[in-house]
Amino acid sequence: MATSTKPQETDFSRDLLGRYVCNGLDEALASTTRVDARPFDMIIVGGGTFGSALAEHIWFRDATHSHRILVLEAGPLILPEHVQNLPVVGVGFSSATTLAKLFQLSAADRDAWRMDVWGLPWDSNLDFPGLAYAIGGRSLFWGGWSPQLLGAEMVAWPPQVVADLTGRYFAEASDQIGVTETNDFIFGDLHQALRQQLFAGIGAVSNALPLASLPDYPAVTASLSVADLERLLGFQQTTGMSQQQLLAMAKLEAPLAVQGRPPHAGFFPFNKFSAAPLLIKAVREAQLDAEAAKTPDVTMPGDDVKKRLMVVPMCHVVRLAFDGQRVTRVLTNLGEVAVPDGGVVVVALGTIESTRLALLSFGTAAPFDRVGRNLMAHLRSNLTIRFPRTALPGLSPAIRELQTSALFVKGRVSHPDGSVGHFHLQITASGLDAVGTNSEAKLFKKVPDLDTLDRLRTTTSTEVVVTIRGIGEMEPQNPANTITLGGVPDEFSLPRAVVAMSPTAKDNALWDAMDRAAADAARVLAGGTNFTVVQNQRDGLGTTHHEAGTLHVGANPASSVTNPDGRLHGVQNVYVVGPALFPTTGSPNPMLTGIALARRMGDLLATQAKPVAAPGFTVLFDGKALKGWRMSTIKNQGSNNNPGHFIIVDGALEAVTGTDIGLLWNTSPLPADFTLRLQWRRWSDFDNSGVVVRFPDPESKGYNNTAFVGVDFGFEVQIDERGAPDGAPLHKTGAIYGQPSQAFSLQPALPIGVWNDYEIRVQGNSYTVLLNGAQVTQFTNTIPGRGLPSAPGAPSFFGLQLHTGRVQFRNIQIQ
Repeated sequence: MATSTKPQETDFSRDLLGRYVCNGLDEALASTTRVDARPFDMIIVGGGTFGSALAEHIWFRDATHSHRILVLEAGPLILPEHVQNLPVVGVGFSSATTLAKLFQLSAADRDAWRMDVWGLPWDSNLDFPGLAYAIGGRSLFWGGWSPQLLGAEMVAWPPQVVADLTGRYFAEASDQIGVTETNDFIFGDLHQALRQQLFAGIGAVSNALPLASLPDYPAVTASLSVADLERLLGFQQTTGMSQQQLLAMAKLEAPLAVQGRPPHAGFFPFNKFSAAPLLIKAVREAQLDAEAAKTPDVTMPGDDVKKRLMVVPMCHVVRLAFDGQRVTRVLTNLGEVAVPDGGVVVVALGTIESTRLALLSFGTAAPFDRVGRNLMAHLRSNLTIRFPRTALPGLSPAIRELQTSALFVKGRVSHPDGSVGHFHLQITASGLDAVGTNSEAKLFKKVPDLDTLDRLRTTTSTEVVVTIRGIGEMEPQNPANTITLGGVPDEFSLPRAVVAMSPTAKDNALWDAMDRAAADAARVLAGGTNFTVVQNQRDGLGTTHHEAGTLHVGANPASSVTNPDGRLHGVQNVYVVGPALFPTTGSPNPMLTGIALARRMGDLLATQAKPVAAPGFTVLFDGKALKGWRMSTIKNQGSNNNPGHFIIVDGALEAVTGTDIGLLWNTSPLPADFTLRLQWRRWSDFDNSGVVVRFPDPESKGYNNTAFVGVDFGFEVQIDERGAPDGAPLHKTGAIYGQPSQAFSLQPALPIGVWNDYEIRVQGNSYTVLLNGAQVTQFTNTIPGRGLPSAPGAPSFFGLQLHTGRVQFRNIQIQ
C-alpha cells in the first residue's frame, strides 16, 4: 500500500523513482471509484521482462486511450535499467540451489543468498538460481545474446504464429532490444582477426550449419551494397570479397541486444536492453496524461482517475477467481482486483510461477490437464581456452590492446529417428593480460571513468583468452519434465510448484555433439596451434534462467494449453506471455522471441474504438488525434487566461475546463447546409457544454477570448440538464441557447454516464435538433449577421464548448 503521496526517505536516500513510477494497490483501486472513472480492463500479473514489455506496447499502441492497464509485480523497483549500464553497484546473481538447501541455511545466510533481489519459490530436483523479484525482472541481469529462431526450430508452432513472428514481430523485437545494430560496440583488430579465422575454418566445426543456409544478420537489408557491407562489418578498406562472402561473414556476428550508438540523431544509445526503462517511460507518460486531465476547479482535482497505466509493486497474486468461463477477480496479498466485463488478465510471471498460478486457479481437469507438461530449459556448456596472439596471422604485432570480440555459430544435430536438435556457440574473446582468464571481463561492461579506460589502452596483451559457450535445446514433450503442486506451503499457505526435469537420450546426444563442435571451434580460432584449456564444464539444467513450454500454444486444446493468440483454452479472458508459451525452445535465449510475442499480443489485445460513418456522412474525429481541430485562445485576462482543453478517453473527446469558457472548433468549413451528428454524455447534472454552429473564424474578430466569437456570431445547441441560471427551456439540453422563439418539445437526457445522440439539421435559416431520435426544438433565425451559412471567402465553422464539468463527445460526423 502507498503510505504517502511524497517520496519516502531512508537514512541514505530519497525514493523518487519508486514514488514517481509506482502506486499502491489502495491508490489503484481508489482511482476506479469516481463516477467518470474506468476500471482496469487489462490486468498484467507480473512486471518482469515480458509483463513490462507488454504493458509498454499496449500503452503506446492504444491511440484512442481505450484501455486502463494495471501491472501487479511481486517485487520492488530496484534498478531503472540493466545492471551493466550502471556503475558497479554490487547487485548480481544468486547461486543455483534448491529450496530444501535454502531451508537448511540460517536466516542471515538466506538473506545473503538473496542478494536483496532473488528468490526461489519452487521445490525441485535440480539447482535453480530462481527469480529476480523486481520491476524488469531477469531482464535487468541477462546476458544479451539474442539469435532468432530458425524456421526449423518452429515446426511444432502454429503456422499463424510463425508467420506473424517471421513476417513482422521478430524484426520489431530486434529493433526494440538492439540486435539490429552490429559493430557499434564490438570492433577492433582482435575481432577482425578472430572472425576471419572462424570464417575461413567454419567447415571444420562439426555440425555447424552452412552459413549460406542461415538467414541474414538482422542489420542486413536488401539494399546494402558491397561497400555498405564492408562498413557494416567494420572494415576500414576494400576487402576484395564478394557480396555473398560478406553476407555470409556477417552471420558470424554476435546477435547482442546492445546499442553503443544512438539509433537516431538527437537520441542517446540504449546500451544493454532491459524492460524496466520501457515500463518506466510508459508510466511517466501516463502520469503526464493524468496531469493534463486536471482542471482549475477544486471540485475536480484530477487525481489518478485518469491515469491509464499503474504499476503496483510488492503485490503477490495468489490466485485468479474463475467462475467456469472467465476470471472475475485477481486475488492478491494486498486485496482483490475486480475484472470488468470485457476485461482481460495476462499472466506474465516466469514460466514456473505462471504455471503454478494456472494450476492453483484452474486445477488439472480438462482442458487444463496439460498445464505443467512440456517443461524445457537449455543445455549449456562452457569451454575456455587461451593461446598466443601469434596464432592470429591477421593481428599486427604493433597492436597493444587486444580489445574484445564476440562471434556466433549455429549448429544442428540429426538423431537416428530423423528428428533434429539445434544448438549454437556463443564465442567471446579478449586479451589475457588485461582480463586473466575471463574473456567477458571487458564485454558488456560500462566503463564509467577515464582512469579505467586509460589502463585498458596501455595493456600489452600477449595471449588471447576465448570462451565458447554452447547452448542447446532440450527435447520437447518429455514426460519426465513437469511442474506440479505440492511441497512445503509458501508464505501465503498455498502449495508451491514442484519442478522435475532430466535430460533424455537425445538431449545427451545433442550435448555431446555441441561439446565436440566447441572443441572444433577452439582449434579453428587457435589457428591449429596448441592452446591451454582453462575451463571445460557443463552447467546444470536449471541454471540457464530459460525455463519454457508448460503453457505452450497450439490450435488443438487436446495437445496444447493456450490458443495461437496466447489465451488459455477454457478461459475466455486469460492470456499468457513469455517463454511458457513456446512449444519448442530452439537454442536461442528466449528474450527476442518473448519480446516478439509480447508485441504481437499487445496488438491483438489493444482493440480501439473506431468511428464508422453513416451512409453519406464524413467522420470529423477519428478517436485518436485532434488533427483538423483547434482550441480557442485567451489573452489579456490575467489569471483567467486558460480556455481549457480536451483529452482523448475511449476514443472520445472529454472536456477539461479552464478558467473561462473555451471552444474546440473544427477547422474544416461547414457546408452551407448540413446535418451534424454526434454523441455526448455527462458525468453530473451540473455539467454544462454545447455544440456551437455557424460562426466565423474565431481569430477574425480580435476578441480577447476567441470562444465568444461562437457565442456572439453562431448558435449553441445546449447541453445542461438544469438549464442554468433559471431552469428556463431556452437554457436546457437540446435548446438553441438563449433564443426565445423556438418550437420546444424538450425531453430529459439519458442518465449520467449514458451516451446521448444529437442530430443537428441546418437548412437555410432553419435549425432542427433531435435528441436520441426525437425532435426537441425547431428554430428559425431572423437575427442579422448571426448564424450565417458558409459562403465563398466567408466560411463558417462548428465547435464543442468547454464550460463546466467533463462532458464527452464521440462519433462526430457530418453530411
